[in-house]
Order: sequence, then structure tokens, then C-alpha cells
Amino acid sequence: MRAIRSIAVLLGLSLLISCSGGADRAAENTLHRGLQVGPETLDPHRSRSTEAGEILRDLGEGLVGYSPAAELVPAAAERWDVSEDGLIWTFHLRDGLRWSNGDALPAGHFVAGMRRLVDPATAAFYADKLIDVENAAAIVAGELSPEELGVEAPDDRTLVVRLERPIPYLLKLLTHASTFPVHPPSLAEHGDSFARPGRFVSNGAYRLVDWVPAALISLERNEYYWDNDTTAIDAVNYHVLVMSNAELSRYRAGDLHITASVPPDAFQMVREEYGDQLHVAPRLGVYFYGFNLARPPFADSLALREALSMAVDREQLVASVTGRGEQPAWSWVPPGVDNYTPPRLGFAALSKDERERLARLRYKEAGYGPDKPLQIELRYNTGDQHKKIAVAVQSMWRDVLGVEATLVNEEFGVLLSNIRAAEITQVFRSGWTGDYNDAHTFLDVMMGGNASNLTGYASEEYDQLMRRAAAQVDPDRRRLYMEEAERVMLSDHPLIPLYVYVNKHLIRPEVVGWEDNVLDYHYSRHLSLE
Repeated sequence: MRAIRSIAVLLGLSLLISCSGGADRAAENTLHRGLQVGPETLDPHRSRSTEAGEILRDLGEGLVGYSPAAELVPAAAERWDVSEDGLIWTFHLRDGLRWSNGDALPAGHFVAGMRRLVDPATAAFYADKLIDVENAAAIVAGELSPEELGVEAPDDRTLVVRLERPIPYLLKLLTHASTFPVHPPSLAEHGDSFARPGRFVSNGAYRLVDWVPAALISLERNEYYWDNDTTAIDAVNYHVLVMSNAELSRYRAGDLHITASVPPDAFQMVREEYGDQLHVAPRLGVYFYGFNLARPPFADSLALREALSMAVDREQLVASVTGRGEQPAWSWVPPGVDNYTPPRLGFAALSKDERERLARLRYKEAGYGPDKPLQIELRYNTGDQHKKIAVAVQSMWRDVLGVEATLVNEEFGVLLSNIRAAEITQVFRSGWTGDYNDAHTFLDVMMGGNASNLTGYASEEYDQLMRRAAAQVDPDRRRLYMEEAERVMLSDHPLIPLYVYVNKHLIRPEVVGWEDNVLDYHYSRHLSLE
């Protein structure tokens, strides 16, 4: 195995790894992964970022998981049964499940986790994941206690989930970190600060041993994990490297096995230099700009929102700015979702010149022009790619419409707080990647009141179509309702889809077991080092 040097600059000091005895073995069998953004929290019920989810899939495990090819597989549950009406699911847990401290993990701990997820006191970002479980909506609204949630553990190895309607994608939902169990003694002792090194008791293949914010997250093998015998990697270090050029430098220096991304300005060079170490594959995700619909100027101006969307040259953006295989986004749900054909923005088929002509007309209808240019702020989080995209869009808006856009760079946590507050934001950068391969994971986000609906979009017509889709057992009728719902949302322009993500990773030849997949899920326990 090619040696990988662990060189993490933490608070100005070098972290040195001992090369003797067991420490040497751990260093030689440590996987080093890049991470573009440090997790805001590792509390599975309060995290929301893609990066936090990646780490939590190493630390925790739900009833169901994914194979290296992103196919559903049994995880903590070895099997399950479902009633004929699709409303009662019974999960049978594996024998001998344990937490990372050796404590037994009974089915009741899954019940505790799900109750905490929907408890209003938790303010969970993903509380909606269980919204169709019996009584969940009323609990989230504060009308019932969490103990009324339709989940129960008749014995230590059986978990029963009662639904208010059939959910064809329930198993996919149960792979999400927000549905993982919690360790009640840790929660009782440490409260909301339980997800920290020295306190976090987890049930996945790894346990948390260190976390230096904005620098490094270190995991070690959980010897109590039920499938520990097949786990090859002893330790995992996630290196937070916001700038992709810095990450490339670390990869080139031999400090990383896997990068989170590839710098856009170095993409062709990387392709030529590293050949098949570069992995580029489709991903279920959309990079977008959202409008704050809670305040002027976008709350009451459809014409203005549409004008700004039409003025963005998506083809130029992916060809000249991102340049790494991304595709222009003309819909909210990306291509490639199972059993779904995304409708497209109404102007998608027009030429660039025609789109710009119509954009100027809509801009004028909104009350703006050369004598009264729109003055707005465009917020984005730290990152060289985000900045380049923002500069490009700023230029397009100025050249086509005369918009005076000021760029505001904020750290991810600050940006997210400002978006949620909906007080000072006007246009903001965001992205959404599918938690599972179903259109629902995108469309549900835009329903009124959804915690992930960052724009504040609310349409009764849209919500009604989504409710009708939810009531369908027939997959084709469900698909038709969802496609119509997306048409309604796209015509309201609450956001600007910019491009469809592709996965871009550099993977060292000694990494074995990596499989590209549309979810970009890669559990460290599925990998090994030669």
C-alpha cells in the first residue's frame, strides 16, 4: 500500500502521528477523505448539510442502508414485513446489536430517535421525513406529545411503524441519518451536546474520536458494530478543505486518498495528469439560487423572478465556469430519477437571444429599467467555485438587464442562519441533492411549511397536487400528479435552477471498493486500502 502522509494543520500546529506499534498500524490503515464544508453539527436530528450526512453514514446506521452501488440493503434490520394495505411495517432487528460503548441497542432506541426527530423542541430540519407516520404531523405542530408517534417496540428486536397512508419510498426514507437511533443515556447526560468527541455513542461502523472545527473530523473502527468483521478500514480522517485548489494540492502531495471535488480551473489538467483516478459520474442534485419570498422585491413580483431566471445563460455557465461535465438545469427534479420525467422551464426551448429579449420585457413589467435598475444582494457561502458562479451570474444580470447585484460572501453557517431568518437575504446560493432516488425527495421540499423550503414558497395548488400524488397507490398516477406539481412550481419561479451536479472525485489506485452512483454515497466500511 502506498503510504499516505497525515498532515493536518490544526490551529497553527502540525498533528503528528506516531509510527510505533498499534499506532503505526492505524496510520497505515487510515482512510483520508476531503470535505468541502465542515459539518455544522453531527446531531443526526439537527444536521442538514451533505457533508454532515456523509460523516453520519460512517458513524450511524438506520434500519435500512445502501450497497456500494446505492441499492437498498438490510442494515440494523435484517428483514421486514408490510401489511396488505401498506400501512403497517414490521422491522426485525439483527440479534446482538450494540452501541459503540458496548451497550445493547434494543428496538426502543429507534423509537426514541424517531420521537426526538418529530419533537418540536428538537426543531429538527428533517422532521418531515416521518410526516406520514401516524400522528407525526400533529406532533410536529405541537398538538400531540412525541409519545403518540405511530412507532412502537413490542420487544427488543421488533419495531412497528404505522403509517397514515402508504409510502412507496419508506425504505429509502429510513436510510436517512435523521431516522437513526439515539443512545438515551448519552442524551440524558449531555443533552443537546451529546454529539461531540468523548460523548457521541454511535451504532455505525465507526465512532467519533476527534473533531477540530473547520479542520478535521477523526473516526475509528467501532468494534461493537454487528458487521465489524467485514470492515477493512481501521480509521477515517475527514479533512475540511473549503478551497478545491487546496484540496488538490493535498491530494497531489499524497495527503488524501479521496477528494470531495476537483477545481474547475484545473479540471482538464487533472484529467490529463491523473487519468482514471478522476471519477466523473451523474448525480441526483441541483445547484440553484433561491429568492427570499418573505420580503420585497421578490415576494410579490413573479415577473422580476422570471426575468432574472431567463437572463442566466446556463449553457455558458456549465461550459465556461463550472466546466466539469455539469448539465444546464431546466427543472427542479434532475434527470435520472426513477419513474419520472421532469417538466422543463417554459423558456427552456428558446434561443439565448429570445430568452434575453423576453427577460428584458418581464424586467420592464416588474417596474425596472435603465433609469431604475434593480439593486440587490446575492449571498453565497465561502468557496472558490461558488464565487466564480456568483461573479458570472452577476455579470449576466448586469449585461442583459442592467441589474446592480452586490456579492456577499458568508461562511456556510452564517449564510444558512440568514436564509432561515429571511430578514436580510434577497437572493442566495444553495443546492439540493436527493436523499433517495425518488422525485419526492425534491418535490416535497417545496411544499408550504417544509423546513427545507428555504425560499418560503407556498402554493395551495402545488400542495394539493402533491397530496393527491401521496394518496396514489398506482405509480403512474402518482408520477403524473408529481410532474404537474413541478410544472406549477416552475411557473412560479421561486428559485433559479442553474445546473445539475455531477460527482467529481480523485480516487487513489490503492482505494478498493469504490463504485460511482447517482446518490454519491460511499460508506467508508465498503472500502479498503491495498
